[in-house]
Amino acid sequence: MPYTDEQRKEHIRELQKMLCGIAVLGKKIPQVLPDGVYDKDTREAVEAFQQEYGLPVTGDTDSDTWNMIAEVYRELTEGEPAAYHAFPSKSYTLSVGDSGELVYIVQAMLWRASAWYDNMPRIAVSGEFGEETAEAVRVFRSCCGLPDSGCLDCTTWNMLVQFLETKA
Repeated sequence: MPYTDEQRKEHIRELQKMLCGIAVLGKKIPQVLPDGVYDKDTREAVEAFQQEYGLPVTGDTDSDTWNMIAEVYRELTEGEPAAYHAFPSKSYTLSVGDSGELVYIVQAMLWRASAWYDNMPRIAVSGEFGEETAEAVRVFRSCCGLPDSGCLDCTTWNMLVQFLETKA
């Protein structure tokens, strides 16, 4: 049975999907849209991949290139979860009145920590750093031997992360 144009397009689309996923993490690989057409953009993405992974730079997808793209893509999609570095800097501090994604993450972490500490208050996860969150931070800091403060700094963040990792 001959290789049809539709099968060829589907293989190109699969290649483009893998390259697109790899490009999310590999800033040296240009984004390519999966449309099933082996055009200039696809060729440039393949060339960039070949360059990045030490393959002969031809722009063609030979079996070595296909296999390496598939292997890298598999590692990205089936590998261990990546760490999410949410805390902005060593000097950053969260306190009453702050809000947003980082506060939401901290509250979720404190909420989880309350499952292991009876004296740790169970707080609402709202994204708003209020007195309830400040009290939970004070209790956690006290449990860790840190000075009394309702502010969450880098040291408190690191201890909270480590604590949750040991309980996971």
